[in-house]
Amino acid sequence: MASQLSAHGIPATPPSAPGPLVDPGPDLTPEEVERYSRHLIIPEIGALGQRRLKNAKVLVIGAGGLGSPTLLYLAAAGVGTLGIIDDDDVDLSNLQRQVIHGVADVGRPKTASARDAIAALNPLVEVRLHDVRLDATNALDLFAGYDLIIDGADNFATRYLVNDAAAILGKPYVWGSIFRFDGQVSVFWEQHGPTYRDLYPEAPPAGSVPSCGEGGVFGMLCAAVGSLMVTEAVKLITGVGRSLLGRVALFDALGGTWREIRVSRDPAAPRITELTDYEAFCGIAPAADAGTEHTVTATQLATMLASRKAGLKDFQLVDVRESGEFDIVRIEGARLIPQGRILAGDAWAELPQDTDIVFHCKGGTRSAAVLAAARAAGYERVSHLEGGILAWVREVEPQKPVY
Repeated sequence: MASQLSAHGIPATPPSAPGPLVDPGPDLTPEEVERYSRHLIIPEIGALGQRRLKNAKVLVIGAGGLGSPTLLYLAAAGVGTLGIIDDDDVDLSNLQRQVIHGVADVGRPKTASARDAIAALNPLVEVRLHDVRLDATNALDLFAGYDLIIDGADNFATRYLVNDAAAILGKPYVWGSIFRFDGQVSVFWEQHGPTYRDLYPEAPPAGSVPSCGEGGVFGMLCAAVGSLMVTEAVKLITGVGRSLLGRVALFDALGGTWREIRVSRDPAAPRITELTDYEAFCGIAPAADAGTEHTVTATQLATMLASRKAGLKDFQLVDVRESGEFDIVRIEGARLIPQGRILAGDAWAELPQDTDIVFHCKGGTRSAAVLAAARAAGYERVSHLEGGILAWVREVEPQKPVY
């Protein structure tokens, strides 16, 4: 990361955001005065700043690990309108870090669960639900109705999409990222400073950076990073303090340390004027590319494994997940070779081309990417498990855990 930044030149002083992002709304009611009194007595916020918060419209992308504390603190702070984009349902494994949801919410849409939690905390906040997957067809329309975007997405394709849509509309956004014990926070605003593309001009190779669902995340890290994201949002809305525009805050939870690096605009970078195919930009291979002729079902794999055990069939079953996932649940007889090693080209010597190979992952996406790479590398006797180990547990070994 540092080499990317220095290539652009690091300014002596990071850019500064302009004044308050939002005009003040109506006078506060007696109820609002009491509710927000601890803000009102801070000279830098006061009644005027609280009225700006009341008049603000903030869109939060994702009601997950980062979205949970972000939404709760934005609501508690008195942001008048909160939009939530998420097309996922609450899962039991979410509750380790996604504190806006509870056990009773498992199976419910995350947007509806988050809305109810916000209403219980602050019924004065208007909540708008967007139960859709954010993509290039809807991003501009969704963003247009808000003053500020907060990006808590967990994948690179969405991060680049958010960056470009915000740049086209001239809107600032707060970005946060977490993985295992590390977190990052910054503010991007093309009209006044660098964008995410100045920090990461190129997406990392597909599979080289595991997602939180693949590599894990320290649950408490979400609170530390999410609270800083809200801090930056409130500063932008009210115009107080010095924003993280032009700076990236880095948190190491294991070391208990914060540090920062500076990022500047690349003067040679073209202005962002249109959206693109972000999955293609990030090198994500759609699962559909595998084709049914290179796919096996869980029941077919069970038959194949029984035949192999009886000495009637020979093939290799390769698990392309991470080691932590392998330790939680595995298919007996599978070899672990993580996706990243295969896509980086480090593991081809371990995969003979003269033997049938079946790849599998958690749900089928990573194994489809590995399958596509193997076929491109000249492997012909390859296939992957449809639905991954989730399908295996559901259809073959329901006594095993899922995650």
